[in-house]
Amino acid sequence: MFGWEDIPTLVISLLIILPIVAFVHEFGHFLMTYFFGGKMKFIIGRGKLLYKNGDFEIRRVYFLDSWTQLEELNVNNRWTHAIVYLSGSLFNILTVLLVNGLIHIEVLPPHLFFYQFVYFSLYYVCFALLPVEYGEGKPSDGKAFYDALKYGPEKGPLD
Repeated sequence: MFGWEDIPTLVISLLIILPIVAFVHEFGHFLMTYFFGGKMKFIIGRGKLLYKNGDFEIRRVYFLDSWTQLEELNVNNRWTHAIVYLSGSLFNILTVLLVNGLIHIEVLPPHLFFYQFVYFSLYYVCFALLPVEYGEGKPSDGKAFYDALKYGPEKGPLD
């Protein structure tokens, strides 16, 4: 049951763990785009701009949302687009495996922080891979992956 003593854990989860999970996810997209010689805008949060360095931005409400906007890919085919769209979820899964492995070999303690990190990461992956549109032509990673494989790079969030 949720009680007053759980409020600090909720705040830590909302303000620290969830943004880290979102950052790992978006960093996966960013790194694969960079690997394929592309350019991507990387934004953490919403609202007024707090910090900007090139195409990386942090907004005031940093814990609410994060996203990347693919602008170009030098290796431009259906497979590179599909890999870029899946890479966020793959990075989340890799960090889950890494954290669990480090706990298993007793490098990290089995702490609630890591439990919540793993939980939120898997939650993030499940919703990212649902093949749905969020509105305004913005597809989930799963839908963008499907569209990239089916239609190629001609139809997709990049255009």
